[in-house]
Amino acid sequence: MGKRPVGSGPVGMGPWRFVLWFGTVSLLADFVYEGARSVTGPLLASLGASALVVGVVTGAGEAAALGLRLVSGPLADRTRRFWGLAIAGYALTVASVPLLGVVGTLWAACALVIAERVGKAVRSPAKDTLLSHATAATGRGRGFAVHEAMDQVGALVGPLLVAGVLALTGGDYGPALGVLALPGVAVLGVLFWLRARVPDPEAYEREAAATAAAAGPAPERGAAEARLPRAFWSYAAFTAATTTGLATFGVLSFHLVQRHLLASTWVPVLYAAAMAVDAVAALATGWLYDRHGPRVLIALPVLTAGVALLAFTDTLGIAVAGSLVWGAAMGIQESTLRATVADLVPSGRRATAYGLFAGVVGAASLAGGALIGGLYGYSIPVLITVVVAVQVLAVVLLFATRASRR
Repeated sequence: MGKRPVGSGPVGMGPWRFVLWFGTVSLLADFVYEGARSVTGPLLASLGASALVVGVVTGAGEAAALGLRLVSGPLADRTRRFWGLAIAGYALTVASVPLLGVVGTLWAACALVIAERVGKAVRSPAKDTLLSHATAATGRGRGFAVHEAMDQVGALVGPLLVAGVLALTGGDYGPALGVLALPGVAVLGVLFWLRARVPDPEAYEREAAATAAAAGPAPERGAAEARLPRAFWSYAAFTAATTTGLATFGVLSFHLVQRHLLASTWVPVLYAAAMAVDAVAALATGWLYDRHGPRVLIALPVLTAGVALLAFTDTLGIAVAGSLVWGAAMGIQESTLRATVADLVPSGRRATAYGLFAGVVGAASLAGGALIGGLYGYSIPVLITVVVAVQVLAVVLLFATRASRR
């Protein structure tokens, strides 16, 4: 990216407008890929896939979405082509989804499911880095929180549109996924327009740093650019611990249906409610983060422990409350955790940090899924005890992160 003099700023757009337009990109993209993900299993089954094939393909997709960021993050930092990688990743996703409805063969559909997730891996470190520059001016917590809230709007509307088209066409996946091409085209249109308006988002951060320097001495940063700070690694350990203890919605809904607490037809409604809580929690903790700093993250291990304590009961109201608490925990994970990475890591290494951070979250999610799934079949009281113990460890690691920042 070309550099402007400090103080010149990106032409014609303030940082909040940039955050809102980038939020619009994510809203439209979630419209596309969450719409497709809501029917991936039935679609593959209609092409002859077994449960094993569905599990392997979707698992491989998630592994690619997280693991490949270990490559795309350092690549973004090395090349500084943040816009190019973001656009390429979004293009791969929005091209893959409409094709899913028309390929007609299992192997091609499986390849497209994985390709959509690879697109997410390509774009995410670059996208988060671009967004982090603008949030240096808006407030990290608030900027990432607003972005996450807009993201969740797309995650709600996309599956509902696909369900509606399926109902109108008698279960024809071609039109249901084909209609998602329209928001897909809009994603690319907004991205190209935004890049033309703001070719150098890092100018937001340079201006914010210049303003801070005028108010007081700027911190030394030369050595920090060469390696990731110690605080990042202790923060990654905290994130790994709290993620390991957070049950997936799949396990929560399995419990509700298997214990005959909730009919399977109501599970998507509960998921939608949890996504609404996700958006509210992201906004609330984002604003609190900008006022009080990383100490607000102590809410995450508390909520994670609360999910285990509430969701695995045999009382419908309490179990549903546990699922809504899960939504709040996810809201913090998807917004404020990412905002903190931007505060911990200098700009020159930030995409690498986001790639490594995603790898940590992916590994912890896999370990947590196996741990909680295994303990659920063994003993729910033991499951709850283990989750609470892991969250106590997470709190200790959070305090270690604060100490290393000092």
